[in-house]
Amino acid sequence: MLFPTTNAGSLPKPEWLAEPNMLWAPWKSEGAELARAKRDATLLAVKLQEDASVDIVTDGEMARQHFVHGFLANIDGIDFAHKVEMGIRNDRYKAMVPQVVAPVRLKGRVHADEARAARAHTKNKLKFTLPGPMTLIDTIADKHYGDRVKMAFAFAELLNEEARALQADGVDVIQFDEPAFNVYMDQVRDWGIKALERAAQGLTCATAVHICYGYGIKANTDWKKTLGNEWRQYEETFPAIAASSIQQVAVECRNSRVPLELLGLLKGKVIQAGVIDVATDEVETPEDVVTTIEAVMKHVPKDKIVATTNCGMAPMHRDIAEAKLQALGAGAKLARTRLG
Repeated sequence: MLFPTTNAGSLPKPEWLAEPNMLWAPWKSEGAELARAKRDATLLAVKLQEDASVDIVTDGEMARQHFVHGFLANIDGIDFAHKVEMGIRNDRYKAMVPQVVAPVRLKGRVHADEARAARAHTKNKLKFTLPGPMTLIDTIADKHYGDRVKMAFAFAELLNEEARALQADGVDVIQFDEPAFNVYMDQVRDWGIKALERAAQGLTCATAVHICYGYGIKANTDWKKTLGNEWRQYEETFPAIAASSIQQVAVECRNSRVPLELLGLLKGKVIQAGVIDVATDEVETPEDVVTTIEAVMKHVPKDKIVATTNCGMAPMHRDIAEAKLQALGAGAKLARTRLG
């Protein structure tokens, strides 16, 4: 099937699970009640995607308060009790983050509950997202390693352990989210790709990396205004990604200023093309989706295109996000009819 659909990973959490329309949203319950609520929300996320004709569904990241900190929740060596304020993405915005205070290791499985619940309740392909090593270390304070590269590879080993277990759970695509790849271009080439490959080592399911200019939050939209008429950061990182063993690359294409000809630097890769803008409440039409897919097709073979959202939709209003998912599914169907 041409133009299969997916989403970047996160969806808005129901109001009964967490505070709506915000990142790091506080949970509404705790203990066993919270565990049940997370599972219920995961199943709801899967159903909403199926109803919107999303072909490769995700768990919606319903069981995670944040896409990075959710992975850290079951790791020894992390101090969540004494968070510190830290600049993230080269001080683009500030956040209260936990600290690495000892060598890190998994206490056990991290995402087994939500992965297995999603797998048991859909016949669609299942994608699961994990933070990439570079983005992870850019979102936590280091009070132990004293070396970014050493800490990144320590986390890459843990990510690989969990990724292999997710594959055994029946996950079809494992995607590593690396928005930091747009900030530290020299480090991407020097060690970021190697750390990413370490995280994906030995996987036989499909592997993907999601690089983007971030959620549609004010800190990110303000930053984008400073980048000029063309966002050419990918020109520096795409060749290194193209030479890597990672099979798929997720890139924002709808309403971004990324010159789409840069996608030609990713020859041989499957492109998860963002056809849904997460930085606006305006809902795309199916025609909008077709137009973006057509533009991507000028640089990517059509059998290498997956239609997705530009980034996660966690901070969005639920009704807007659900309408955008419907537009994604309807637009891909229209594109198959016209362009197939």
